[in-house]
Amino acid sequence: MHEGLRGHGSEMKMITRVTQLFPLWALALSAVAFLHPGLFVASRDAIVPLLGVVMFGMGMTLTPASFAEVLRRPAVVGLGVLLQFAVMPLAAWVIGHGLGLAPPLLAGLVLVGACPGGTASNVICYLARGDVALSITLTTVSTLLAVVLTPALTWLYVGQTVPVPVAAMLWSIVKIVLLPVAGGVLLNRVNGGRSGRGRLDSVQHVFPLVSVVAIVYIIAVIIALNRDSLAAVGGAVTVAVMLHNLLGFTAGYSLSRLLVCDRRTSRTLAIEVGMQNSGLGGALAVKYFSAAAAVPGALFSVWHNLSGSILAGWWSRTSEDPPARPPGASRTPPASP
Repeated sequence: MHEGLRGHGSEMKMITRVTQLFPLWALALSAVAFLHPGLFVASRDAIVPLLGVVMFGMGMTLTPASFAEVLRRPAVVGLGVLLQFAVMPLAAWVIGHGLGLAPPLLAGLVLVGACPGGTASNVICYLARGDVALSITLTTVSTLLAVVLTPALTWLYVGQTVPVPVAAMLWSIVKIVLLPVAGGVLLNRVNGGRSGRGRLDSVQHVFPLVSVVAIVYIIAVIIALNRDSLAAVGGAVTVAVMLHNLLGFTAGYSLSRLLVCDRRTSRTLAIEVGMQNSGLGGALAVKYFSAAAAVPGALFSVWHNLSGSILAGWWSRTSEDPPARPPGASRTPPASP
């Protein structure tokens, strides 16, 4: 049995190492997609199904008890959600107008800002020694609220510039987000929840890696679809995306600290606010706006994971908090003496 535990531990360490290099994989495949877009453009229709896989993987890390966190920590969860949907769309609108982005690019940046927190934030939160349970709860709550808030906020900020198909976007979020997450939670429940002893335990532990592969491929496809746009307007959009992400991190941390949150909670809120589900934003932009509108989401998908990893590395070195278990990780019993 101990040999099995050691083998399982080695496998998990290898998966963790691979997933921690997520920014490098994203950058490498993005470079390939930029130089050889023909390898990926045919996969345009795979973006939405792959995003569903990512959402399903997030659901696999949750149980019904995870949603109970909303009731146990209403003030902190409420603050995180407020910062998420108040800061990011407004920041995108201000930055986009300040840099004079064209209407499709402005729409794409605002759409990213109006999206819920990204699933990668849970992994980044773990690396930063943040509150992983709170991170998962905030990601879940913002994803659920995105059914209404993402189309509503997009219409509010850019509806007069680019028509926003609110009803169609609403239905897409239900299909792309809610149904896959619900399926993952159900499968996790059948698997035994957090006990880690279910028959599908090995599948559950592999899903973070599957999700990373899916996200990296989504980024590559979006880069390939927007290769010409990136070459033409990449400079201004890159600055906009970097400022947007930096403002999210800064506002999430500083405002929560100002409201007397502890440092660990503030790190968690900073990551949740600054890291968006830009894959969802890119998918919706391609589907309902134009290829150009997906450029901010494509750049954000690469940049926020790189910046988040750097931030997590710094916080993990400067934090005195013990590292938390990663989402979905099971408790490994200690070896007998």
